[in-house]
Amino acid sequence: MLELRPAGLTARFYAFALDWAIRLAIIYSAGVAFAAIGGVGVAFWLILIFALEWFYPIAFELMPAGATPGKRVFGLRVVMDNGLPVTAAASVSRNLLRAPDFLPFGYGFAILSMVLRRDNKRLGDIAAGTIVLHQPRVTPKMRLQDVDPVAPARRLAPQDQAALIALAARAPALTAERLDELAALAAVVSGDEGRSGPAVTRRVLGVAQWLLGRR
Repeated sequence: MLELRPAGLTARFYAFALDWAIRLAIIYSAGVAFAAIGGVGVAFWLILIFALEWFYPIAFELMPAGATPGKRVFGLRVVMDNGLPVTAAASVSRNLLRAPDFLPFGYGFAILSMVLRRDNKRLGDIAAGTIVLHQPRVTPKMRLQDVDPVAPARRLAPQDQAALIALAARAPALTAERLDELAALAAVVSGDEGRSGPAVTRRVLGVAQWLLGRR
């Protein structure tokens, strides 16, 4: 099942502030460089300001990450309402509508909309059919080669040994939570009966390594 976790006002504000700081730094640096050119340089500088204001978010949202640098730092991503990558038309729409979102001042309508809606959408997101989500954090899979062998705490029957080795074989394909659950059921083999967690899981898998002769 696909779980969509809308990003709240605080996370989006921090992401916006970081993106604003990045744009400001680019504008300032370019202004210093273009000042040496004179009138032509000022013209290019004004074009750059316009491009950064309107195309900076669109360009990044259409990349595979679906997020501006600010959003990426805070683990956010723009997607369609169904969880699919944002389309070009939707990205353009949501960013063009930042103008009414800004009203009456300081993104007043955007903040009001986000506070009143459970999905935290601003007006641009509502019109474009997009949503800003927290990017799911990927938990690294267990690597058996990183597990130290552990001698079993008790004598194991052949069927118990086979079950433990089968668990070790499945470990790389399981989520960390599911692996911890299964390892807790076999925790008696490592002397951890009644306990669970990543440390217990490593010791249980260590026993499997020991049974496989990796000592």
